[in-house]
Amino acid sequence: MNLEKLFQMQKALDLHIEEKHQLQDEDLFGRKVLALLVEIGELANETRSFKFWSVKPSSAKDVILEEFVDGVHFILSLGIECGFDQQEFDLSRNSSLLSVTDQFLKVYAGVCMFQTSKSIHDFVGLFEAYLELGFLLGITSEEMEQAYFHKNEVNYQRQQNNY
Repeated sequence: MNLEKLFQMQKALDLHIEEKHQLQDEDLFGRKVLALLVEIGELANETRSFKFWSVKPSSAKDVILEEFVDGVHFILSLGIECGFDQQEFDLSRNSSLLSVTDQFLKVYAGVCMFQTSKSIHDFVGLFEAYLELGFLLGITSEEMEQAYFHKNEVNYQRQQNNY
């Protein structure tokens, strides 16, 4: 994935939203953390990976991909809040031996660690864990990037339509 491009696109969207809603002087970090946690929960709900009591299958891949990319938006936005969009770093792929459910839990723990530390180390760990979750869900890097581009357009349209 072209992280530089994704960060640029997210920064422009964040600025657009902040200006439209007059939030330029607000600290949005906590709200963005909560939004990310909610999005991760919505993704988990669509995968149904934790619903041991149910036989209903997971949602279609396109639904899961759309929910997944919502999390990417908020992770990028949190990175921007901390100035990490200006730093160079590589996200490495650490193939997980965890189940999807355990990877979700690892991502949740990563969000909590990053919320407290706001460190680049914990940000990279969170982002890597989230991307690995996507891979476990059968999503490729190319699908993630294309879905991000599409959802970015949708988010602009939503702002124009007073979503």
